[in-house]
Amino acid sequence: MRVLADTNLFISYLLKPSDTYGFISAFFEALAKGRFTLLMPQDLIEEIVDVIQRKTYLQSRINEQQLAALVSTIKSISEEIPRIEEPIPRICRDPKDDYLLAYAVVGQADYLVTGDKDLLVLQQVDTLKIISPSEFQHILH
Repeated sequence: MRVLADTNLFISYLLKPSDTYGFISAFFEALAKGRFTLLMPQDLIEEIVDVIQRKTYLQSRINEQQLAALVSTIKSISEEIPRIEEPIPRICRDPKDDYLLAYAVVGQADYLVTGDKDLLVLQQVDTLKIISPSEFQHILH
């Protein structure tokens, strides 16, 4: 099973790393056990870093060491998707999210896991299923 996870999952993990019974914990535990392959484009890593560094609320709760450790861990346990150089087609009602769909399709992901309603409303693009964290948690069980 191949999975691309949206930025919000990684930020949630940094905000609540000790959430032992929640979705984030289950997600990373399943990943560590090899139950799925995490796909990670460099653009997504850059978005995670940008969002945390740009938002004062997140800066005050997530320090540089935590962010660097997450990025390092993600790079070591995920499959990198090469950068897309061509123009990305517009599919989503929020064009800023189109890159996630493009990378998920290029990376042959089975699932895009997100809490973003602009993406969830699509439900499916080609063979890619767009699901919420709770839906993915049901798949993991």
